[in-house]
Amino acid sequence: MNDQATVLIVDDEKHTRDGLRLSLEDDFDCYVASNAAEAMEYLKNDHIDVMLTDLRLGEDDGMKLLDAALALPKAPVCIMMTAYGSVDTAVEAMRRGAYHFVTKPLNLDEVELLIKRALRSRSLEHENVVLKQQVERKFSIEGILGQSEVMKPILDTIQQVAPSRATVLIEGESGTGKELVARAIHNLSGRPKANIVSVHCAALSPQILESELFGHERGAFTGAQERRIGRFEQANGGTLFLDEIGEIDASTQVKLLRALGEQTIERVGSSKPISINVRVIAATNRDLAKMVEEGKFREDLYWRLRVVTIHLPPLRERKSDIAVLTDHFLKELAKANGKAYKPLGEDAMPALMRYDWPGNIRELRAAVEHGIVMSNSSRVMLKHLPSYLLNPGSLGISLRAPKTSNATPSEAATPSPKSDLDVNEAEHQLILTALQRSGNNRTVAAELLGMSRRTLQRKLKDMNMVRTHRRRMQPETPPAQTPAS
Repeated sequence: MNDQATVLIVDDEKHTRDGLRLSLEDDFDCYVASNAAEAMEYLKNDHIDVMLTDLRLGEDDGMKLLDAALALPKAPVCIMMTAYGSVDTAVEAMRRGAYHFVTKPLNLDEVELLIKRALRSRSLEHENVVLKQQVERKFSIEGILGQSEVMKPILDTIQQVAPSRATVLIEGESGTGKELVARAIHNLSGRPKANIVSVHCAALSPQILESELFGHERGAFTGAQERRIGRFEQANGGTLFLDEIGEIDASTQVKLLRALGEQTIERVGSSKPISINVRVIAATNRDLAKMVEEGKFREDLYWRLRVVTIHLPPLRERKSDIAVLTDHFLKELAKANGKAYKPLGEDAMPALMRYDWPGNIRELRAAVEHGIVMSNSSRVMLKHLPSYLLNPGSLGISLRAPKTSNATPSEAATPSPKSDLDVNEAEHQLILTALQRSGNNRTVAAELLGMSRRTLQRKLKDMNMVRTHRRRMQPETPPAQTPAS
């Protein structure tokens, strides 16, 4: 009997209860209740697979019992029955979550088949949930989701490198999840109770960055009123994550090289070495190898940093992950915003798949949150998502993805001045569009464009210089000449 599915029969008419029990008890473990209170006692204290309940239970309302049953942590499959059936009643019961609706007088064979079909449906749903959880466990590490072919080797590398002490360089465009990967490596490293300390190198001036990393002594420079412990010392025994490592200046590169090589640092204003035990993980959205060739980044530091390299692909190269990422964000952000989970509407996913996501996963997350906040229906539809998804070409080009050309090699090798001007104008327009989309927030705009805030500041300055130059070079309109008589 313990292997049989359990069916709770709820009806205020004794002959109906007994008739159903006698008909079903050969195949199911049956319970009977005459009112809503008795039914709820069974539902709370016993595992009930299917509840077969009348719509009218004397003074009780079967619809309210339906709502209460479906609100339970382990809700049964609910089938409604009534002698007062109508299409409107059936629709209302189904809308509230009933599996099916039958009218009296009951066809007992039909009821038995309906219960078996409901149990099969529930079993398939359970299997789908289990399989989905298995897939998510297989293709996720510490919150990093990905089932695309390009992500599988990355997840393997994270697991392989995490227990070691090797320095890791994480490459990838802004918004691809570099800090998430760094934290996953730390958490799987065997040092999860130790600190992981993050420093955004592009956000600080060279002097402040040096003090931030290595600390300083009192009086080391103007404004140094007291000794400061740097991030290396704060991360001692744990992990130091250096984001946007390509933005650090030459003198800080020298100090960082020494820290990595000798595992010692010196505070600014002191010559006393301090021993450290820190694992360094660095990240960049720039091409460090090219910077080395151009003399902008030390080659010896480059090789110190990239003992193991992990390159994170942009979202446009792993679009098969968009569905699982979107579903994850729908659940996470609905809870964060105090809203019930809503699935994605059928018209929304094609738009998400068409879009190139210049801001990568960070932009997808923001778009999903926008949809959750704006949705006033049972699903997050395309109309609830940001308006630019309706026009996936609204940004025109991406600064990070050079377009291929059909021009011949000779044509491509000698671009005309006009084409250079067009590229500059397109870049300027892209920057202005990103600023508009971000509400003139330069930090967010830089993330959408895949560049550091410092780079965006420089480009905006260059844009202003070009405009000033053009105004100066604009020929004055000659005065109108009076025709000779």
